[in-house]
Amino acid sequence: MDEYKQSSPSPSSEATDDFLGTVPTPEDWGGNGQSRMNLSGRRTAIAPEYLPREYQFFDTRSLPRHAWQIRGIPKQPMGATRQLLSWHDNGASTAKVLLPSQFEIPAGRFTADLEIFVLSGAVQVGEWKLGKHCYSFIPAGVRVGSWKVLNGEAAEILWMENDRLQYQDLQNHSEARIGGFIPVLDSKLLPWGKTDTTQFIQANKKWLRKAANGGGVWLITLLPHYDGKQMMIQSYNEEAYGLAGCCNIGDYPFAKEHFCYCPSFSTLPRHISEDGSLFFVRVDRDLSQAGAVLSYAH
Repeated sequence: MDEYKQSSPSPSSEATDDFLGTVPTPEDWGGNGQSRMNLSGRRTAIAPEYLPREYQFFDTRSLPRHAWQIRGIPKQPMGATRQLLSWHDNGASTAKVLLPSQFEIPAGRFTADLEIFVLSGAVQVGEWKLGKHCYSFIPAGVRVGSWKVLNGEAAEILWMENDRLQYQDLQNHSEARIGGFIPVLDSKLLPWGKTDTTQFIQANKKWLRKAANGGGVWLITLLPHYDGKQMMIQSYNEEAYGLAGCCNIGDYPFAKEHFCYCPSFSTLPRHISEDGSLFFVRVDRDLSQAGAVLSYAH
């Protein structure tokens, strides 16, 4: 049995056309839902119930894989599997998905915003190719071309549904936010910039997408000999996935293929990275705002 269906109500199988009128779920730090990520109040693979203010780190390689299909596509005999990392009761989720070499799905649109980040392999989406460390943001209601795994090799991706998602074989919705569509963004071609907080001076950042409220998605690299010096209070919700290197967060070695979920107002231990590290990050608040990240001397 699929592990997600045990913890969340099942969506209606009927394709509806009113999904763009859904009111965004407010963020539990006081935001009004403009991030549209639904990162608040999530359960995780190691905590089936939501644990407020308790950060969670775990190695995704230890999680079981389950057969996976995209809701709304009737026939998908392609052997795709997923490891569910976090999920919200409204249907939003973050998963690591393994697409076999024969994976294909037809052109269509989705009933929720979808983000994908390629960890290995390559995927063709319509006329665009997404290779390793490429990112795409597909707003709800935007039709994209057919999907196909390339080069005869399986592809592994982070698959992030920002609400209850179903496939529809329909054209662009008349109210779809097409201006926010990011077909493909190759992170290797982006310049490194500065971070937004004083806690990460010895770090660099690449924006992949900025949400309406200033939160969003980015890569962050911690330089060798990084030392955060103090604990931090994070007044926002965060997900992160390790891409390379290791950062010791307290006694936990947050390394490649490890995942973290930090609910709002979690207090995180001191960060130290001797050899440097690289992470994929999603956050539902503008970190440049005063009070978003607070140094804490305990």
